[in-house]
Amino acid sequence: MNFSKLFGFVFLLVSFSSVAQTNIMIRAKAKDAKFIGTSIGGAKIIVRDAQTKEILAEGITKGSTGNSEKIMKQPKERYQDLSENNTAGFLAKLDVSKPTFIEVEAYAPINKKQATVKSSTQLWVIPGKDIMGDGLVLEIPGFVVDILSPQTHERIPGEISTEIKANIVMMCGCPVEEGGLWDASGFEIKAVVEAEGFFKEVELSQTEKSSTFSGNIDLNKGNYTITVYAFDPKTGNSGLDKTNIIIN
Repeated sequence: MNFSKLFGFVFLLVSFSSVAQTNIMIRAKAKDAKFIGTSIGGAKIIVRDAQTKEILAEGITKGSTGNSEKIMKQPKERYQDLSENNTAGFLAKLDVSKPTFIEVEAYAPINKKQATVKSSTQLWVIPGKDIMGDGLVLEIPGFVVDILSPQTHERIPGEISTEIKANIVMMCGCPVEEGGLWDASGFEIKAVVEAEGFFKEVELSQTEKSSTFSGNIDLNKGNYTITVYAFDPKTGNSGLDKTNIIIN
């Protein structure tokens, strides 16, 4: 028997069992945008044992969306962190005594249910081997779309034009506006109005307020479903919101 190898294996097991905590920084980053943090309610993070499904850690990412210049404009070099000390994240503190295969889930932005996306991955955690810096970054694609007007189940007189107004931001809460860093002129922003035997698309244009878009439509008496969507053909980001109204 090769006693040196046996001793080495036993020493490795003892070393693992003596480690109480392993730290992993987990972040959620909006696709083509910044990190998801406190300003939009954060991302819900759940860390599970991949085999048993036991929850090992859970929490909300907190902190800022990060440095726009570094994240969106400067070329990124290998091993260069995009995050800074105050950039949003969740520090998972795992009590593992042996190498553990884990699943990490991010639900973001957690406070915007119609826009919440789940992103997940798996990896091995080695006891005592922390993953810090940018850490583990999960990408969250899409837009957050909130229909502001008309309100849900609102009754509107048929003799007036109906305004459709929506607020649209990136998944980190970053503004969408004409000529901005997230330039609305490159996005498709439309309302789809439907009823039995009726279908029409309405282009929405930016109002005087950042991230707010509107358009008008004349409707006859009936029950209508309104879907407002945003789509970026360059990145594939998309998002939508729906409401229902009644025209008297």
